[in-house]
Amino acid sequence: MTMKNLSLLAVVAGMALATSGFAQEPIEVHLKNHRFTPNVIKVKANQTSVIMLHNDDDTADEFDSSSLKVEKVVPGHQKGAVRLRPLPPGKYPFMGEFHAATAQGLVISE
Repeated sequence: MTMKNLSLLAVVAGMALATSGFAQEPIEVHLKNHRFTPNVIKVKANQTSVIMLHNDDDTADEFDSSSLKVEKVVPGHQKGAVRLRPLPPGKYPFMGEFHAATAQGLVISE
């Protein structure tokens, strides 16, 4: 193997290692009529995840979960990223703080 080929191989190997730590694509969730869709979200255990919350309602709401340790206010007709820390396997409830009676959901880490 020539020095040029070894250099190219090293670059490709480095790129593979660098990209292996990237998180999965954001999980798209919509809030409409004060309800989450989907309202059950599955994530890979022990990996960071991102929920991209699209608030399709006219008013703001807050993605809130004490078990996930997150709070994120998303204004009406806007979107916001909710970052989840690596979670051990389990079930983690969440709600829309401003409309808790209807905006309910569950993250399942497995």
